[in-house]
Amino acid sequence: MSLKPRVLAGRIAVAALLALSLATSAAAQAGGAMGAELKQKVAALKQSVTANQQKLKKYQWTEVQQLTLKGETKPQQQFLCQYGPDGKVEKYPMGPQEQPSGGRFKQKMVAKKKAEMQDYLGEVKSLLAMYIPPNPQKIQAGAQTGNVALSRDAGAGLVNLTFKNYAQPGDQMVIAFNPTSKAIANINIDTYTGETKDKVTLMVSFSTLPDGTNYAEKTVLDLAAKQMHITTLNTNYHLFGQSGM
Repeated sequence: MSLKPRVLAGRIAVAALLALSLATSAAAQAGGAMGAELKQKVAALKQSVTANQQKLKKYQWTEVQQLTLKGETKPQQQFLCQYGPDGKVEKYPMGPQEQPSGGRFKQKMVAKKKAEMQDYLGEVKSLLAMYIPPNPQKIQAGAQTGNVALSRDAGAGLVNLTFKNYAQPGDQMVIAFNPTSKAIANINIDTYTGETKDKVTLMVSFSTLPDGTNYAEKTVLDLAAKQMHITTLNTNYHLFGQSGM
C-alpha cells in the first residue's frame, strides 16, 4: 500500500530536519572541543613565554649579524648581548669596527646615509619588539577577540597558532608551538611599517639550551621597500659570570 504524496512529503521533511539537527549538534560539539583545545594551547603558550623570558635574563650571548643591501653583502657585525635592568636587550660591539674612508665630502655623505638607515632600522626594531618575544597580554587579547586560529603539524608534533591583527590591523603572526616540550619552534611574522605600509617579514627559528631555556637561534628579516635582508645568528649562550666557549 503506497503512502499518499502529502504524508510522504511530511516524513521526508521530518527526516531532513532530524539530519540537520544531528549535523548541527555534531558541528557544535566539534567546535566546542576545538575551542577548549585552543584555550588550553593559548594558556600553555602564555605560561611558556613568561617563564622563558625570566630564564633568558640570566644569560649573555653573541649575536652575529649579516646585512645585504640592494644585493651587496656588507661586513658582518658581532655584538655581546644581555638583558638590561629595564628588560630590554643591550648590545655591545665586538671586534674591529669599520673605519670611514675617502675624503671629507664622501665621509659626510656616507655618514648621512648611515644615519638614515639607522633611523629606519630603529623604527623596524621598535615595530618588531611588539612581536618578539610574544606578549602574553596580546596573546590573550587575540584569543578573546577570536583573532587566533589553531591548526596542527602532525608530522612535527607541533600546533600552529595563527594570530590576526596581533599588533597592527592586517598583520599576521604564526607561532609553531610544541605542546610536549612547552617550547616555541618557530615564529613567522607578516607586518608593515610606516604610513605607506612597507612590508616587513620576519622568520625566527628557536632552539633549546641544556637547561630547557628556549632562545631565538636564527632570524631572517626582509625589508622589501629598502631592499634589505638581515640574517642574525645568536650563539655562545652562557650564564652571567661564566665565560663562553
